[in-house]
Amino acid sequence: MGWIVGAVAALALIAFLYWQLILAEGAYLGRRAVILLYDWSARVYDRIKGYNPGYEQWFLGLPLSQALADHPDPLILDVATGTARLARTLFQQSGFRGRLIGLDLSRKMLQQAVQATEAWANRITFICQDAGQLPFPDATFDAVVCLEALEFMPDPDQVLREMVRVLRPGGVFLITNRIGKDARWLPGRTYKPEACEAKLHALPLEMVHTKLWQEDYDLISAVKVGARGPVGMRRLEEILRCPRCQQPLQRVDAAFRCENNHAFPITADGILDMTR
Repeated sequence: MGWIVGAVAALALIAFLYWQLILAEGAYLGRRAVILLYDWSARVYDRIKGYNPGYEQWFLGLPLSQALADHPDPLILDVATGTARLARTLFQQSGFRGRLIGLDLSRKMLQQAVQATEAWANRITFICQDAGQLPFPDATFDAVVCLEALEFMPDPDQVLREMVRVLRPGGVFLITNRIGKDARWLPGRTYKPEACEAKLHALPLEMVHTKLWQEDYDLISAVKVGARGPVGMRRLEEILRCPRCQQPLQRVDAAFRCENNHAFPITADGILDMTR
């Protein structure tokens, strides 16, 4: 009998670990567990995901660049940028002339992103920082995007609020929502399509549109309520805020500092680390 109990316990442990580490990607084990898992998989992440460049351009890069076509110099925030999937397809669009800030908490993923986007380095900034506290003032970006990541964050609702806060009125909002059979194993992190749309309308967003994007994800687009006005070119120093005291940041040598002397280094690989 003892061996049966042991076998059942072992199977239960294996099932639990599969749920926590594979299906939930560490989401219920805390932020550090999620970061560690992504750091471990960073070098092989693109091979695991198997992105199709043509599919990415046709269904992601091209529609977003067209939505921003009336902006002479659009500024995009890519939350949980990973290996810069969005940047790589967006910057290959012939009509896109904007800039992008990619934000993530996995340093290893950001290092891969830097290498993958070297050709556009002068138009991309990568920041290591928590998405639940975006280091930017209200109404900063012309588009804010988060792909295949919300369900793995400690507080998806807080991230959604932050994304809408930094989006300009009239700006483009783009996220994915986990669906399919595996979504049931992510309680509190995923939403039924109608519930997700209702949540976005309340943020407030309008023109909320859901479409099936992949087997496991819906792609949801929206526009922030309000009239869009001209902004023009903005330097990084104009939009960065200290995550500790919310004061503006200025570049001093190889770091950004606020008036309270909080300093955030630019590492040797060009990543702005705001977690220190």
